Amino acid sequence: MMITGHSVRIGALLSLVILGGCKNYPDVIKPGPKQVAQHGFRGVGMETNYDPDDIAKTAAYNQAPKPLPPAPPGPPGQYRNVQVLTNISAAEFGRTMTAMSAWVAGGPGNCAYCHNTANFASDSTAKGELLYTKLTARMMLRMTRRINSDYTRHVGGTGVTCYTCHRGQPLPNGIWFYSDQNQILRHYLDRDDIRVQSHSVEPLPGAAANRTSIRQTYNTYALMATQSKALGVNCTYCHNSRAWTSWEESTPKRVVAMYGASMLRDLNMNYLNPLQPVYPRSRLGEHGDAPKAQCITCHNGVYKPLYGAKMVSDYPALWGAAGWDATAGPLDATGKPLFDGAPLTEPGVTPSGAKMSAAPTTATAPAVEVAMGVTPVSAMPAVTTVPARPTP
Repeated sequence: MMITGHSVRIGALLSLVILGGCKNYPDVIKPGPKQVAQHGFRGVGMETNYDPDDIAKTAAYNQAPKPLPPAPPGPPGQYRNVQVLTNISAAEFGRTMTAMSAWVAGGPGNCAYCHNTANFASDSTAKGELLYTKLTARMMLRMTRRINSDYTRHVGGTGVTCYTCHRGQPLPNGIWFYSDQNQILRHYLDRDDIRVQSHSVEPLPGAAANRTSIRQTYNTYALMATQSKALGVNCTYCHNSRAWTSWEESTPKRVVAMYGASMLRDLNMNYLNPLQPVYPRSRLGEHGDAPKAQCITCHNGVYKPLYGAKMVSDYPALWGAAGWDATAGPLDATGKPLFDGAPLTEPGVTPSGAKMSAAPTTATAPAVEVAMGVTPVSAMPAVTTVPARPTP
């Protein structure tokens, strides 16, 4: 076979495109000095190359604010229509509200963003209109406690707060809406066909048949690229490139990422999607669905949100547990770690007793659009059966 100069140029271009997909954030290969972090086996290129200019840009955006002065101890406060923060003192309650207004509503003291200041207990404005911001905040508090108490396999002792995603603004970065049945980000909602493991090309009978398609391969590569960009890393942060599918030869980060994907499905299906009836039309997507999260919503271009700042340890209202340890994470009432270190499986039950979402099955019913409040537009895989969550 003759190899022409044109073929070489095409091959070089394709190689550059592939390398660009594995390059850390942003997606431009620049000359100059690099900083290298090794996080895998030596000699197999399991390292991430960072550009100092990129580090400076992301570092400025990923600084945690200083915590508010601690509140004095006291018994749980007595309020009307407080449904989530029922186990903290009145002083800690006020401190948490002040922090949330700074984290989400643009500045401390902006109580009117969520509340009817003439009647703080009300879920409606003085004109009788629904305070969707208050109902959303209530659901987000439930969600934050869920993450901190049940997903330490992903967030560890770092935990999350409202600021992890919001960064001082009402809408977090990276929220997404339904677009079509082939949308890559639906892996974080209800799809289970994203992973491609093809070990043969010959046709095989029955269940062993190789049904991997070019579309699935594209979906896998595209989803991995979004995760790489979200964390500011390349493919070998999680994978050993000599054996992409092998868990034994991957880094521990891959297991952490797996729990993150499971967590996102839980959050999108049980906390974010159910808010669709609460939001005004201006907050919904083109097809009428509620905003959803993905990796970049929390990570914002760095391998750990806020470079691993343990903000939640300063805000007991967000723990979802009796105590908190910077290393072990949530603690039970006796001071022991809530998690014993045994790995969770999917589907399964978390230590707090909440069932994790099972892997979805494919069907031809447009149940996803119905679940998202969207008018059915096509036949799509059915939504995962998930445990019911309290409505706001």
